[in-house]
Amino acid sequence: MAARRRKKKHKKKRSFLRQLGWSLYCTLMILSAIIVGLWVAYKFASQAPSTAEAPPLPSNPSAVITDDPNTLDIDESQQQPALARKDSTWTFLLAAEDQVSGSTDTIMVCTYDTVNQTIGLVSVPRDTLVDREGWKYHKINAAYSNGNAYFPPDGGIKELMTAVSEVLGIPIDHYVLIDTTIFVEIVDAVGGVDFNVPVYMNYDAPDQDLHIHYNPGLQHLSGQQALEVVRCRKNSDGPGEYPNNLYDAYPDADIGRTRTQQEMVKAIVKKVLANPQKINEYVSLFSHYVKTDLTVNNLLWFAPQALKFDFANLTTATLPGNGAASYQGISIYELDKPACIELINQCLNPYTTPVTEDMVRMIPGD
Repeated sequence: MAARRRKKKHKKKRSFLRQLGWSLYCTLMILSAIIVGLWVAYKFASQAPSTAEAPPLPSNPSAVITDDPNTLDIDESQQQPALARKDSTWTFLLAAEDQVSGSTDTIMVCTYDTVNQTIGLVSVPRDTLVDREGWKYHKINAAYSNGNAYFPPDGGIKELMTAVSEVLGIPIDHYVLIDTTIFVEIVDAVGGVDFNVPVYMNYDAPDQDLHIHYNPGLQHLSGQQALEVVRCRKNSDGPGEYPNNLYDAYPDADIGRTRTQQEMVKAIVKKVLANPQKINEYVSLFSHYVKTDLTVNNLLWFAPQALKFDFANLTTATLPGNGAASYQGISIYELDKPACIELINQCLNPYTTPVTEDMVRMIPGD
């Protein structure tokens, strides 16, 4: 009797193990099917972004300028010859709108080489002198507001893309236009950022309800505080004395501020990537406060590329030049053409061959 009971127990145990094995097998098959399905869906949905055409050569003799700022007739035979692009490399214009003037307060150009996993991020000073025939502006940050008068609602960003492209001599494939509200909210979403404020900041603008007061040094900043730090350009004598007696907050004027903006962007991106569990919140903020011509399919394509990126391969810089120059009686930022071309080839060039002097459109001041 005891032997029969042991035999029955062994049969039950074997039956249980068979059922468990079958359940595990079915579970693995289902999970495999889900993974394969998601992979197929991702491959079907993701789409590599398009690339833009090269800007026309500045010396193009066949460019006929008319009184219509929207018209630029170019003989196709005289356009810049096709240049070979680096494999899977894109250029982007990153811009933030000035909350007061309606022009762009921050202008950056980014080139992302997804093959070599390198990113070059170069700031374009807002007062950079430009020469756009038929358009009534000379500072590059005015391209955005000037363009809006002709092509609402996205004409401004398109005009800014064209102006930046001509200055640098490279195509700008896509744009990302940021409402600074996202800057505040995304920093708050990740619990603030630790940031080394580079200079003493003391600025008051009662008409904007803006009051910026920081001592230099490492500080933990909220979203609003981080925005104030990157916006500060001038110092006033003390609370309530704006707009009189303003002084540059940085020894190198606006170039110092662009450097602070670059460092803040890196600090925020690092904090965002360190909190991937907030992805739904990031997506919601992005959809509300960012305008871009990149599609959801394009973003899906970039997602796995970005996960492999090492911040050691991020290079930041500012176009070199003279911030004390003038043009037709206005203060401007005059680009140093040889130094700029060298920087463009180091950080931004999407071509397999160098950008040369005859490809860029940089004019001298008075």
